[in-house]
Amino acid sequence: MVSAELLEILVCPENKTSVREISDELRDKMNAAIAAGTLKNRAGEPVNERIEGGLIREDEKYVYAIRDDIPVMLIDEAIPTEQLD
Repeated sequence: MVSAELLEILVCPENKTSVREISDELRDKMNAAIAAGTLKNRAGEPVNERIEGGLIREDEKYVYAIRDDIPVMLIDEAIPTEQLD
């Protein structure tokens, strides 16, 4: 879980819009896709490591994974949500 203070200052590194924590439902859906080997990050690389949580961009197009309580706010590491439809 990300602290409220950190959430206030974190923004998407690409378009500078706000981010919020993903729902447990979305996290579970992402982890199921990771387990199935079907989830890729923005760079096209497979996501192999389960995520604890994530921060979703305001337009809900990308999720930045949270690993070891640290948000991974790298554009190429963002996970496009269109894969989860």
